[in-house]
Amino acid sequence: MDINDYNRLVRMHSNALLRFTLRLVRDRDEAKDLVQEAFLRLWMNVDGVDASKGRSYLFTTARNLVIDRKRRRKFLVHFESWHHDHHACLQPAAGVKEVLDRAMDRLPPHQRRLLQLRAIEGHSYKELAARTGMDMARVKVYLHRARKAVQTHIGDPGLVV
Repeated sequence: MDINDYNRLVRMHSNALLRFTLRLVRDRDEAKDLVQEAFLRLWMNVDGVDASKGRSYLFTTARNLVIDRKRRRKFLVHFESWHHDHHACLQPAAGVKEVLDRAMDRLPPHQRRLLQLRAIEGHSYKELAARTGMDMARVKVYLHRARKAVQTHIGDPGLVV
């Protein structure tokens, strides 16, 4: 795909992609952000996408972004609820961010980076493998170990998604 193909895809599918994401998230600003992110990911992978499959790439990416955001929200709601219910277990001066930061600081650098990219930025296993040069199985193993270590430090096995 070249720049002309990309520009054509933007012109042809922006409105339909916005309507699609708007139906899923029911918030216009969030839908616009998701559309922008989908086009950004297409641009970042412009050499790897066949122009004839650009529409399906965009809609699949947008759908996956919606799912990832919902997962992150669910995680945050669960964590805030847990923190509220178990605040006595945490050090009084430590906030949620500090507790997570301490748990993340204990991780080896490669596990910490993978967990940040997956849980916070919402990258897929495939994207993580491509970005780090690791095979997907190794990415999954490192993420599993990172989650377990954070869960152990925090003390709630259901907390880290």
